[in-house]
Amino acid sequence: MLDMDGTLLDLAFDNYIWKELVPRRYAVEKNMTYEEARALLTAKYAAVQGDLEWYCLDHWCDRLGMDVVQLHHDMSHRIGYLPGALEFLRRVQEQNIRVLLVTNAHPDTLALKDAMTGLGDYFDGLHSSHTYGYAKESQNFWSALQEEVGFDRDTTLFVDDSLPVLRSAKEYGIGMLVSVTQPDTTEPERPTTEFRSVQRVADLLDIG
Repeated sequence: MLDMDGTLLDLAFDNYIWKELVPRRYAVEKNMTYEEARALLTAKYAAVQGDLEWYCLDHWCDRLGMDVVQLHHDMSHRIGYLPGALEFLRRVQEQNIRVLLVTNAHPDTLALKDAMTGLGDYFDGLHSSHTYGYAKESQNFWSALQEEVGFDRDTTLFVDDSLPVLRSAKEYGIGMLVSVTQPDTTEPERPTTEFRSVQRVADLLDIG
């Protein structure tokens, strides 16, 4: 089971949208400075971080009075794989292994990124937490996913860049967990000793 943003796709896209573009557009619409808008939005983000609303484009469209879905489409040329991630997917596809994408991304975002990268071609199933009504940080998500796809907790490998998500997966009993420590190529690596870690998913197969 693989996460999408920050594990396979460069989180630089999402960080640009939410930390740069949305605050700049919000500042213009609300007649405030970029710094004021960014501080205000950072507080709004933090209030729901880890909840399904944080990942929900519909929520932010309503909350901000802004078409954030269109912003994603406008900047879709920035969507791309992390170094080595595509080769990793190709290598894994050659094996007799069931591979599932497990993401908190909103279905609209997932569809856009699939259209831009073709990543869906490498998976046996694409699973957005929005389908289940719970974010991956919740035990209810893992229970719902387990009921649908029937994975073996002891033999399932799950790779993600989010420590809260990995902690949730650990609590649920998933035995093999790996953290990606450089989800955004424009930012420094974020080392961790809490889980087995790799700088990028390609390192699991010594690619590049």
